[in-house]
Amino acid sequence: MREIYMDHSATTPVDREAFEAMIPYYTNEYGNPSSVHAKGRAARKALEKARDQVAALINADSREIFFTSGGTEADNQAIISYMLSNAARGNHLITSAIEHHAVLETCEYLRKNGFELTVLPVNSLGIVEPEVLRKAIRPETALVTIMHANNEIGTVQPIEELAAITHEFGAVFHTDAVQTAGKLPIDVKRMGIDMLSISSHKLHGPKGAGCLYLKKGTKAGNILYGGPQESKKRAGTENIPGIVGFGQAAELAAGRMTETSEYLNRLATKLREGIMADIPHTIPTGSLDNRVPGSVSVCFEFVEGESILLMLDSYGVMASSGSACTSGSLEPSHVLLAIGLPHETAHGSLRLTLGKDNTEEDVDFVLEILPKIIGNLRKMSPLSGKGGSN
Repeated sequence: MREIYMDHSATTPVDREAFEAMIPYYTNEYGNPSSVHAKGRAARKALEKARDQVAALINADSREIFFTSGGTEADNQAIISYMLSNAARGNHLITSAIEHHAVLETCEYLRKNGFELTVLPVNSLGIVEPEVLRKAIRPETALVTIMHANNEIGTVQPIEELAAITHEFGAVFHTDAVQTAGKLPIDVKRMGIDMLSISSHKLHGPKGAGCLYLKKGTKAGNILYGGPQESKKRAGTENIPGIVGFGQAAELAAGRMTETSEYLNRLATKLREGIMADIPHTIPTGSLDNRVPGSVSVCFEFVEGESILLMLDSYGVMASSGSACTSGSLEPSHVLLAIGLPHETAHGSLRLTLGKDNTEEDVDFVLEILPKIIGNLRKMSPLSGKGGSN
C-alpha cells in the first residue's frame, strides 16, 4: 500500500543532508563542547557553525541564538524568564486565543502565580486585529506573545504591525515561529521581533533541538539552572548532533524557500479547491490569502474528524484533525472554537499539511478517496438527516 504523508505541521522527515551532517557527532566527534581538548574544540566549532546557520535563517546575530530542546522549551523560557526578570516593569502579559498550548499553558501558569493575563480574541479567519491589541495594552504590560502562524488553520499574523504597537507602549514582543521558520521569510530586525521560538523538527531537522532568538539587550533569564552553557542562558550539555542537524536543515530551508513555497502553494490550492468542489457542506478554515505554504484546513459538517483520519489511514494517507498535541482529546480544537465555529462543526476538522516531497499524484489520490470517505461516514452519521448526504 502506498504511503502519503500530509501531516508536516506535526513533524517533518529529516533531510538526508542534515542526517549525514549529524552522524560524525554520534561517532568519532563525540566531544563535550565545554571541554578544552581537541574533541571538545571540534564540538564547539560545530555548535557555533550551527548557531550561524540558524541566525542566518532569521537575519539575527549568531550571539542572539540560544539552543534549546525544541519550541516548547523556547516558548517557556521566553515567556516565564522575561516576566520574572522584568516584574518591576509590569506584571501584565498578553497572548491570543489560538496560541499553541506551549504558549497558552505557560501564560496560564504565570496567571496562577500572580501575573495578570489578557487573552485576545481573533476574527473569523484567525487573525489578531492590531486595534484589538492596541486597546488591550496597559501601562503595566510587559510582554506580548502572539504566534507567527497558527499550527491548525495556517493563518499568518500581521506580526510587524503587532510588534510595532507593542513597542509603542514600551513592551516586548515574542512570537512562536515554529510553523513558519524555514517556510516563510523571517527578518527579526525588519519585523521588530524581540524574542522568537523555532523547533528543528518542523523544518526537516531532528527532534530534540530548537532555539530561542533573544534580541541583544532584551532582559531575560533562565528556566534551567546549572552550568554556564549557551552564554549562561540555558544550562546543560548541548545536544551537538541535534543542533548540527538543526543548523544544516535551517541552511537548506533558507536556500530552497522561495521555490518550495511556490510549489506547496500550488499543490495546496489544487487540493483545497478540489475538496470544496467535490464535497458539499465543507467549510474552509483560516485565511485563504495569507497562510503557511502547503496548509489546507477544512471542516466537514455531519462527521467526526477522528473517523476521517482512521479511514484515510486505511488508504495509507496520514493527516491530522487539529493540532498533533491535542489529537487524543475528545474536546474540539480551541482554535476552531475561537474563530467562531460551533462544537459540532469543529469536531469534523481535517488538517492536510503538505511537504516538499508530496506530489500532484498524492493530491489526486486524496481527491479521489476523500469524497467517498466523507460520503460513507455521512450515511452512517446520526446527523445525516440534517443535510449530511454527500
